[in-house]
Amino acid sequence: MTESTSPSVPQRIAVIGGGLSGLATAFYLRRFLPHAIIKVYESSSRLGGVIHTERIETPGHGRFVIDHGADMFATEPPAAIQLCRDLGVEDQLIVPDTSRAGAMIVHRGKLVPIPDGFVLMRATKLWQMVTTPLLSIPGKLRFLAERFVGGQANPNTGADDVSVADFVRHRMGGEVLDRLVGPLVAGIYTADIEKLSMNATMAPMVAMVKKHGSLAKATFARRRENQDVTERNSAGARYEKFRGFPNGMKQLIDTLAAVIGEESIQTDTPITALHYTADRSQRWELSFDHGAESFDQVVLAAPAAASARLLRSIDDAAVETPCQTAADALASIQSASTAIAVLCVRKSQIARLPHQFGFVVPKIENRKILAVSFASFKYPIRCPEDHVIIRVFVGGALQPELLQQSDDQLVDMVRGELAELIGMTGRETLARVVRWNDAMPQYHVGHLKRVEAIEAAMAQIPHLHLVTNALRGVGIAPVIAAGKKTAKTISGAE
Repeated sequence: MTESTSPSVPQRIAVIGGGLSGLATAFYLRRFLPHAIIKVYESSSRLGGVIHTERIETPGHGRFVIDHGADMFATEPPAAIQLCRDLGVEDQLIVPDTSRAGAMIVHRGKLVPIPDGFVLMRATKLWQMVTTPLLSIPGKLRFLAERFVGGQANPNTGADDVSVADFVRHRMGGEVLDRLVGPLVAGIYTADIEKLSMNATMAPMVAMVKKHGSLAKATFARRRENQDVTERNSAGARYEKFRGFPNGMKQLIDTLAAVIGEESIQTDTPITALHYTADRSQRWELSFDHGAESFDQVVLAAPAAASARLLRSIDDAAVETPCQTAADALASIQSASTAIAVLCVRKSQIARLPHQFGFVVPKIENRKILAVSFASFKYPIRCPEDHVIIRVFVGGALQPELLQQSDDQLVDMVRGELAELIGMTGRETLARVVRWNDAMPQYHVGHLKRVEAIEAAMAQIPHLHLVTNALRGVGIAPVIAAGKKTAKTISGAE
């Protein structure tokens, strides 16, 4: 046993960043290295990053639980549900009300259901695509012809990656892209689909085409092998694979913080620089406004821009080159901003209240909102029975100028959009505007090559690790999986 891992001389590990990535990493470090001294440093006044929940008691109306970011997580891939098991809170999780499952798309100013069985860009129920009003007859015929389309979207470029837009346009035509696939994918990534990488965001679809020759043939093969049962049954079956917390997603953050321990977490503590000692000790020094501390291992779990800044602060000759390489590649990953206008409204104020969980808005509709989620349809316990919590997403990569408005202006704009689309009248009982500036990493074409460059550079830097949603997944499960993997690497756990 080495001196650094001996219980008598505990290993010191710093985690920079108190969002989900950092907290998940710290939790598993404590689990795998029970004798280590683990410190989490968060520059802001609270933990959780883009995960936060407000619980508001209103006189005369009741209690509202408002998630500022994600309001639930998927059980597949299993990293998030496994974390809940490891925390001992799986029994507290709640399943969405699947009777309201499903989503719609705005089509010529009206809300039209997404064809049942449609999964991002695959139709597991062909008849639903044939009968949907979202597509014209030529658009449907072009979609049905996908099984006969060969090759890749840009055969003359020699590139092994294409944009989502180029992929779909090539295989299924512009109408399917504009009216169906585009708004669904853009809603997930708040991205410009003309730039969004297929390999980084839709790798299973790329693999299906390579193996079977088309998505239609791949879907037929999956049907024969009984692999699309959930997708074919109903949207409700898919939502049975999601979970949330009664008191919002902050409940997960609070539980992580409690298990990690208050003594191991410091908020309002920005790190100003990193220094590496390239002698026999190979230790890292973290500089604060008020001093410095030394550690055996450091995990960068801050947002990409903050991690790039800290990597650039490292000027020790032994590691300066890989640090700069990683910083430059990390800084080249662009990010988008978004705002969520949350309106808590009486159901009686909405003339055409949809039954489904929400809807997305295609770019060609020329509206000022990206998507709408009826959060309390998923979890009715989060607001009074006579109200609905409406979360409206604004901005993203294609409409950043809208975010220059004040909170009051954004709410007023959203009211106008909802009045036209669902017949909302009057003023809401409660309103909030949540702004996430530069919080959405953009996985542009060639993203995986940038990730490989970052990971190759980081591998050359002793005892320094990077965990961020800017690399291999923006969802809750991917960042938890990355944190657990890093903790295993540091601890040597199998």
